[in-house]
Amino acid sequence: MSHSVIAAIDLGSNSFRLEVARVVNGQLYTLDALKETIRLAAGLKEDKTLDHPSQQRALNCLKRFSERIRGLPSGAVRVVGTNTLRVAKNAAQFLAQAEAILGVPIEIIAGHEEARLIYIGVSHFLPRTNEKRLVVDIGGGSTEFIIGQRYRPLVVESLYMGCVTYSSRFFPGAKVTHKAFKQAELAAATECQVLKKQFSGHQWQVAVGSSGTAKALTELLEQNGFPAGLITRSGLEFLKECLIAAGDTYNLKLPGLKSDRIPVLAGGLAIMLSIFKELAITEMVTTDCGLREGVLYEMLGRIEHQEDIRVATVNEFAQRYHTDTNQAIRVKQLALKLFKQLVDKENYQRYSIYLGWAAQLHEIGLSIAHAGYHRHAAYIIDNADMPGFSKQEQAIIGGLLQAQRGRLTKVQQRVTNEIGWSMILALRLAVLIHRDRRQLAEPKMSLSHKTKGYALTISLRWLQHNPLSAANLTIEAQHWSELGYSLVIGNK
Repeated sequence: MSHSVIAAIDLGSNSFRLEVARVVNGQLYTLDALKETIRLAAGLKEDKTLDHPSQQRALNCLKRFSERIRGLPSGAVRVVGTNTLRVAKNAAQFLAQAEAILGVPIEIIAGHEEARLIYIGVSHFLPRTNEKRLVVDIGGGSTEFIIGQRYRPLVVESLYMGCVTYSSRFFPGAKVTHKAFKQAELAAATECQVLKKQFSGHQWQVAVGSSGTAKALTELLEQNGFPAGLITRSGLEFLKECLIAAGDTYNLKLPGLKSDRIPVLAGGLAIMLSIFKELAITEMVTTDCGLREGVLYEMLGRIEHQEDIRVATVNEFAQRYHTDTNQAIRVKQLALKLFKQLVDKENYQRYSIYLGWAAQLHEIGLSIAHAGYHRHAAYIIDNADMPGFSKQEQAIIGGLLQAQRGRLTKVQQRVTNEIGWSMILALRLAVLIHRDRRQLAEPKMSLSHKTKGYALTISLRWLQHNPLSAANLTIEAQHWSELGYSLVIGNK
């Protein structure tokens, strides 16, 4: 389905951003952009839960954002959460309230996925050259590093250091001392050690800083006599000396210093200075573009049916783990056919894509061992970096893979609704029916809901000809009964 207007919301650790864009001939034109400084990361307590004030600031902001996206179809809006919502132990409770306000699901994306999307966003607003670029995005809770060429990210990394967390950790109350700054630099340099081999200067030709921290530092340097549009090592050292001399960021009197940057300036500066030193950067151009633009261009690709990186990711995983393509196709076709009989059109359109991908990947665990291969498959999907997929999407596929065989009680905690059980049943039956791995005619069969359970009607002749499958269907009914569900098997 095509949309003439799409929107992306970035729930960052420092700021929440909304961008609304018009789609014209495969290009995006910004209609509206909103930003609010929330400092969600500052609300993380020692036990890794979000405090109430930070949650309330966030929810109040989303109420305002919801007015701007009101009337847009749910498929035209994508909302992503980053580092703070990745680590907060009570994120689920906050997300439930946030989704109720926005009326659309919120995707929590992994650090590598955040980095990939940032590069996509940045690359669409830089000159088209064949140079390799290093893109650095210092956020509130994490910093993303990407080396890419044209529109393609080549190497991505995400480190747990951000302007909000470092400012709170090393510069509480915005107080800055020489010792504290040295400690912050050392901590950031230690984090950057893992990057040196892949991100050192000879791997790229141009360094680019994206989004808030980089943009704020550029504007501050420009207002104080340094070259426009650039961050330089000498400029960062100048800001460091000014901060230490002031002793308190609120006492810093520099042209171009915006009030909303004061509480997080020291942390962001320490991180950027360490990155310059560790990766031997001399100068960095900057752009205000980043994650939200990447989300929009990814949406554009999906909507216009040009490209969905998730398809490429699934194909790459299938190839990497040497799956049997023909078997995957057989299982996928039957699983989708059965699932379609259990849900309405809207839910089929929404969830069939995940069921199809699970069927395509259902045997990746065999590359580890046959025994418990469904558990191995789930572990791979749950823990791998999968470009294009949110954490929730990986959890859906991982849950399906774990549930494809064996006792269902072991996956009960992963399933949150009846749609999930319908997907699981469709996949399990498809795997069971095609256990012989031969391209034979499928039995005539139909699947439907009944009170607290399901009814499967299947060809009597096929059952008689396939006694092993008939026995396995009986066992399958027993597995469902352990959950309190009935699976009534009839024949015709």
